Amino acid sequence: MTVYFIGAGPGAPDLITVRGLRLIERCPVCLYAGSLVPEEIVRAAPEDALVKDTAPMHLDEIIAEIEAAHARGEDVARVHSGDPSIYGAIAEQMRRLDALGIPYDVVPGVPAFAATAARLKTELTLPEIAQTVIVTRTEMKASSMPEFETLEILGKSRATLAIHLSIRNLTHIRDTLTPYYGEDCPVVIAYRSTWPDELFIRTTLKDMAEEVRKAKITRTALIMVGKVFGHVEFRDSDLYNSDFSHVLRNVGKKKARS
Repeated sequence: MTVYFIGAGPGAPDLITVRGLRLIERCPVCLYAGSLVPEEIVRAAPEDALVKDTAPMHLDEIIAEIEAAHARGEDVARVHSGDPSIYGAIAEQMRRLDALGIPYDVVPGVPAFAATAARLKTELTLPEIAQTVIVTRTEMKASSMPEFETLEILGKSRATLAIHLSIRNLTHIRDTLTPYYGEDCPVVIAYRSTWPDELFIRTTLKDMAEEVRKAKITRTALIMVGKVFGHVEFRDSDLYNSDFSHVLRNVGKKKARS
């Protein structure tokens, strides 16, 4: 018996990995985060499978369901949204399973920031504009931020930022990032990216709070900040430069042979 922590992806049912879907199709138990995982994905479970939405359940109840499945010798598909390695709350579950001696595995999924970049047809790393992507959040009621991961410290990098779980913290984000990015820095508010009701607001640090207020978005949104989201001039990368040699394309040897 194995528990499979499966990343369901950002929302569109066909963005789950083949491996993840195949596991859901064969596991006799499916526990899924119903507030963020589309029902269409878990409908792939076997007809006689035990399928439970864990949104209203607490950790002890979830582990109890897994223990019961373990006693029956039944594999469990534990389905989370996005990629389970990012704000997936799987570490605490795996710690409990370690203590109980219950085996588990993890199947990655498409994270929300990658799905948003795809929907926007945007590369998050552009030559000489941004070569770093920071996935972070701001301090809210659920948990505080580590001392050296505050937005003020991370903002000094001027990297592309993917800020999760912070749609109600826009004033703080604006005030903290403006000294480093400028008030006219491009921002994209991505609401339920890849879902049927997805919405993207292209705005700036200065105007984002007002634009979000007008759209009445209060949850399930990702805040993307960085120059890559604007109309910027950037040079071509060297990867496909005809004069650039690398291990799979030695320009010097080709010229010598010709």
